[in-house]
Amino acid sequence: MEDLYLPLEKAKKLAVRAGREILSVYNSGQLFKEVEYKKDHSPLTRADKLSDQVIVEGLQRSFPNWAILSEEEKDNMERLQNDYCFVVDPLDGTKEFLKRNGQFTVNIALAYQHRSVMGVIYVPVTGELYYAAKGMGSFLQNAEGNVRQLHVSDIIDLGRVRLVMSSSHGCSEMEELIEKYQFKNIVRIGSSLKGCLVAKGDAEIYYRHNPTMEWDTAAMQCIAEEAGAIFRQMDDSEMLYNRENSLNDKGFYIINRAENRVR
Repeated sequence: MEDLYLPLEKAKKLAVRAGREILSVYNSGQLFKEVEYKKDHSPLTRADKLSDQVIVEGLQRSFPNWAILSEEEKDNMERLQNDYCFVVDPLDGTKEFLKRNGQFTVNIALAYQHRSVMGVIYVPVTGELYYAAKGMGSFLQNAEGNVRQLHVSDIIDLGRVRLVMSSSHGCSEMEELIEKYQFKNIVRIGSSLKGCLVAKGDAEIYYRHNPTMEWDTAAMQCIAEEAGAIFRQMDDSEMLYNRENSLNDKGFYIINRAENRVR
């Protein structure tokens, strides 16, 4: 595997640039104009397209021999022959974007031989930048440029654990789990921010039963794992990337400690 420093630094810069493009739409009054709906009924905005253009063109210029899988690009299956594949969600949490609650992110990951080895998540509204690379640790840079390393919490008392879940994608399995274990500390938040909360020790359990896509999880996985979290599919198998079928149909979980694997 090649040195990850250069792709990490490039991804960080592109995520911030893409975030500026997103905010230009978010703060403009044009927010609800030009909203399209894809085949799966998910919204597509001008901000998604602008962000995608910044990221994809930037990655192609800097790493022309590496593949790219982006939510907003036509899928090129030649990527399956490439050991390196960037996995990109130009605007994760478009529903949150349209709700104007600030809970949306830019996600850029790099998969090497099907495993997430680099992740960058930028939060345009707050200016927070989460990033990690395999073996290098997980970090958070705030809007002022201050950086701190991330570590999961050590809480394993189910009476104290904080459970994070989607604010837009509820499911019966999650409600049953909450009732079974009587979880009281529940945080509902959008996009990949849920995994970031576990990574920085502000939550201990994130279960996602509903299907997601590779670009929803790849960056978040590396950031969480490098902070000490456990990330697995719901059947406890490893999550792989740059697959022929990009649907994460088994669900997944992120926990701070093995003791918090509840069923």
